[in-house]
Amino acid sequence: MHKSGKNMPISEQDISEAISAWGSGILEISKAYEIDGFEQARDIADKLLDKLYGFHLGPVLFKPTLSGGINTFRQTKLGALSYFVGHNSDYPGDTGFGIKYWRDVRPDTAAVFLDDRVAMWMGWVTFTDKNDNVTKVDKSWGYKLDEDGELKITLHHSSLPYDP
Repeated sequence: MHKSGKNMPISEQDISEAISAWGSGILEISKAYEIDGFEQARDIADKLLDKLYGFHLGPVLFKPTLSGGINTFRQTKLGALSYFVGHNSDYPGDTGFGIKYWRDVRPDTAAVFLDDRVAMWMGWVTFTDKNDNVTKVDKSWGYKLDEDGELKITLHHSSLPYDP
């Protein structure tokens, strides 16, 4: 449950903690893949999606960074899971963003919108892998409190920064 309580509005602290949980989850997926292999990474990603995303609320509007064609937009847990760990013939372009040996995930907030039980965050997220390679993405998340007072991602949009 978010810190404000089941019937309280979403706070910026709630959003900060949700983003931190997402980043920690990506690191956990990556570590599991490196140490224990694909199946363990897939299990962790599956649990992360249940914990942080609101698929039980309806379609989650999910646009991953490296997606295109008919698989650009995902609305199902299966589509999101494929993006995080790959190995899904229905999404042949997915290489598993979560299994890239990430060592650090750092958000940088540009703006937050809060409206009682709905919130949005926009900014950058910087990922560093085991070789100190850095990937910075433009990111937007939309959140909603579910019936249990749990903050869930209902919009996940990510893209590479514009480079003229």
